[in-house]
Amino acid sequence: MAPETRPTPFAYSILQVVPCIQRNERLNAGVALFCRQLGYLELKAALPAEKLRLIAPEADLDDIAGRLEEITRIVRGDAAGGALAKMDPSDRFGWLVAPSSTIIQSTPAHTGMTTDPEAELDRLFARLAG
Repeated sequence: MAPETRPTPFAYSILQVVPCIQRNERLNAGVALFCRQLGYLELKAALPAEKLRLIAPEADLDDIAGRLEEITRIVRGDAAGGALAKMDPSDRFGWLVAPSSTIIQSTPAHTGMTTDPEAELDRLFARLAG
């Protein structure tokens, strides 16, 4: 995606792995960025396996990685993501940031301005989840 010449508003959410809700331990595993004006919605995610093993050695890493992949397919609108992936980008982002009690949760949406959503996503991922 070519950078815009003037800043455009965007929203982002951090995906977190929550292996044990009772302990409220969270590990950042990804960032989703949505820029409505540019029609941009993307998710960058990576399972923090080494850190996860330290706080939750019993966690099923394959299951969690599969869930991250499924969420990525939905956010990207991949047909393999099923009915949720068929929703428009705004609705997919809304689904992602809706509160949930699953092992992968997202933070409330944060906002900002950018001229290049793709570069912004890379920057946020490196700072918050990479």
